[in-house]
Amino acid sequence: MIDGNVVFWVLIGYCSFIFFISYFTSRGATLSTFFSANKKSPWFLVAFGMIGATLSGITFISVPGSVKVQYFSYLPMVFGYVLGYALISSFLLPLYYKLNVTSIYTYLEERLGFWGQKTGAFFFLISRAITASLQIYIAVTVLHFFVLKDLGISFIPSLLIILIIVWLYTFRGGINTVVWTDVLQTVFMISTAIAVAYFIIQQSSLSFSEALVKIQNSGYSKAFFWEIGDKHNFFKQFFGGVFITVVMTGLDQSMMQKNLTCKNLSAAQKNMSWFSILLVFVNVLFLFLGALLLLYSNQIGVILPEKSDLIFPMLVKNHMTGFLGILFLLGILAATFSSADSAFVSLTTSFCIDFLDFDKTKTGEALKRKKRIQVQLLITGFVFIVILIFKFLNQPSILNALFTAVGYTYGPILGMFLFCFIFKRKVRDGFIPIICILSPVITFILDFYSKSLFGGYVFGYELILVNGLITFLGLLSLIISKPKS
Repeated sequence: MIDGNVVFWVLIGYCSFIFFISYFTSRGATLSTFFSANKKSPWFLVAFGMIGATLSGITFISVPGSVKVQYFSYLPMVFGYVLGYALISSFLLPLYYKLNVTSIYTYLEERLGFWGQKTGAFFFLISRAITASLQIYIAVTVLHFFVLKDLGISFIPSLLIILIIVWLYTFRGGINTVVWTDVLQTVFMISTAIAVAYFIIQQSSLSFSEALVKIQNSGYSKAFFWEIGDKHNFFKQFFGGVFITVVMTGLDQSMMQKNLTCKNLSAAQKNMSWFSILLVFVNVLFLFLGALLLLYSNQIGVILPEKSDLIFPMLVKNHMTGFLGILFLLGILAATFSSADSAFVSLTTSFCIDFLDFDKTKTGEALKRKKRIQVQLLITGFVFIVILIFKFLNQPSILNALFTAVGYTYGPILGMFLFCFIFKRKVRDGFIPIICILSPVITFILDFYSKSLFGGYVFGYELILVNGLITFLGLLSLIISKPKS
């Protein structure tokens, strides 16, 4: 247990450092700075920072906890990530740099028309709001459990404080600030995982190789499940990882906006290549940590909480040193802020470009800046409401909830981009919103009745591919589209 005064000063110190970074990255900031960092971000800085943004509270908390039930079945999905990032680097990045886009959904307007862009941007706004809210929810929940409730602060004020802080340090510098703060947040999250793993190995009087053998003998390291009906089947996980990566990174404004701050295509591709390699090692580290946490709890005879997302914080808080407690606090602060800042900036960017047409209107810079701040405030309020809904629903595992939500909300975006890449067809774009709304509904019905319809088959994370395919076929139908003359 760490002293309340220490916690207070750690919080003050961390936030002060964040605002210090914000001050220097927002000096002389323009709309271009907010949206694209003036395309001056060093590629290696973006690559390292994106690890923290990708990890967020989901990996930091949920992946170690998920080992209790799912073992290392998350690993094939991580392998799928690598192929997904290679596809993004080879096909999507060249397209975005060629078109010189600020919002990637302007591509849909060029190919599909007015309603194509609006529908793609709308589904992104819903998707990113949901995923960011899930990420922020788990991070704030753990932060509240770990320290804030001991300071007499309830969950809702804790959430409000975090959201206000994030809004304040991003509202001027935007993506330029986020690129730099992500680096700091990545350092704290990885440092925490390494330090806790080292502590457990030392407490167990094991060498690193002995720890690996013990994990293997425990059965927690089982990663490959081959039964076709299993939700954790290798191929479901692998290809689910590929398509989730393509959609949640390549077709997601939040992640691509950081890549597009690099000065040119070559730099962005270097960033993507190194980032994907580093991400594999970091995810393996967190799975390794999850197994160690379970072995450690057995060693000291601790009853683990029912919610797997609380395993990591409970053990650190009650059964490890004060130093690790402080480091974990910094890690969870990093996870919270990295989830929120990217979401606020990307959602604001998409709304301003795709719905308010900032790139087309000739309104003055001052008026656009005022509107942009108002949009960011509205988005902050919307995310706050969505998080309260998740708090009410009280999902036992946020990791599963996240990827389930992704399957339904990102699927139509995947189908639209896939259609644009493969076919050069003139689309009656007024039908696009109908197709994209029906697609998740049909997907839900197929998922709900999958056992009876498909001989006991149960969908896993490949649900996003089914959803995208339904959208794709809808756009391809003769009723909706016709070949260009």
